[in-house]
Amino acid sequence: MLDHVSIGVRNITKTKVFYDAALGALGYRCLHSSEGSLGYGEQAVQLWISQSDQPVEPDMRSGLHFCFLAPTRASVDAFHAKALAGGGRDNGAPGLRADYGPNYYAAFVIDPDGYRLEAYCDAS
Repeated sequence: MLDHVSIGVRNITKTKVFYDAALGALGYRCLHSSEGSLGYGEQAVQLWISQSDQPVEPDMRSGLHFCFLAPTRASVDAFHAKALAGGGRDNGAPGLRADYGPNYYAAFVIDPDGYRLEAYCDAS
């Protein structure tokens, strides 16, 4: 249904380091980079990130989060580790989430601007 999502961030340089590491672990890469914007995806940009003086304020109660498909459970593990090493914060270690489904393997992090992210794999 969605073609792409756009978010605003305070520091595009810091954000690039984080997303290059975290999304790179899932097989996604930066397909567009300019002074004020980044675009990530596999073959086409599906996540646009722009420098903003007023990004969305973090609110853990809002329910807002972005879930990225992961090809393997090992890539979910790598996403989590690289996100933390790249300046993110833990919001749920990699593991099965049986209440979501029998093969729902996911990890949750918070990016440097407070956006909540998930990497998910349904393969056993």
